[in-house]
Amino acid sequence: MSVFERLADAIDGGEPAALVTVLDVEASPVDGAGDVRPGAKLLVTDGEAAGGLGTEGLDVAATDDARGLLAQGQTGQRRYGPRGERRRDDVLVFIESFTPPPRMLVFGAIDYAAAVTRVGALLGYDVTVCDARKVFATPERFPGAREVVVDWPHRYLERTAVDARTVICVLTHDPKFDVPLLEVALGTPAAYIGAMGSRRTHADRLEQLRRRGLSAAALERLRSPIGLDLGARTPEETAVSVAAEIIQCRWGGSGRPLSDTAGAIHARRPRDQLVETTR
Repeated sequence: MSVFERLADAIDGGEPAALVTVLDVEASPVDGAGDVRPGAKLLVTDGEAAGGLGTEGLDVAATDDARGLLAQGQTGQRRYGPRGERRRDDVLVFIESFTPPPRMLVFGAIDYAAAVTRVGALLGYDVTVCDARKVFATPERFPGAREVVVDWPHRYLERTAVDARTVICVLTHDPKFDVPLLEVALGTPAAYIGAMGSRRTHADRLEQLRRRGLSAAALERLRSPIGLDLGARTPEETAVSVAAEIIQCRWGGSGRPLSDTAGAIHARRPRDQLVETTR
């Protein structure tokens, strides 16, 4: 199957895919770097990479970046050395994503939600804010959101499409909203479900959810208190900690300072997942 046939299948099946194309090679690859030529193509999906750009290192680096852009529904150019060196710019590639941006659902029209909305939009999410209180849920307060919905949060979520890229941030901090909303949220395939509140609030919330019949496995998916421990105080700082936790969940990072770690900064998939096809 050719790269274009595999891409057509992905599009027809609603599978996110990124097509990487070599646009220019400024210097001829040497020292056994392989044959990198303009027009070479690599198709990247969540589970595999098909085709090839000419060298293993270039395939690995481009696959890594393509998955990053694909997760955000974005398209862009990248430059590498002929073997994927990130500090060189011999090879220019174009990475085209075939997928809508992932969704961020923010519940609770408070100041913290406004900050989370801005950071979510910066990360490439299509952001929706929902709150049952009409006086707070206004487009003027959330310019970074694509839509602002006035409805009971759990009712809105019940009729909203949620996939494995969706992130859900529950910031209402009110049991009458939070508990029925989280009961629905934990039954979805969302990539991230976080809820604001103190540790005591979290404990009370868990007890109410258990009474509603949620399993231990379901409750383990809940990130609460929401965000990483950055010492955040302001809504903006809290939004950064929430964004950091979302990124950590997406890519499996440790959350530790990079200065305390060793080895490759970006986790790479083994070559055996780069599946060669006819080009």
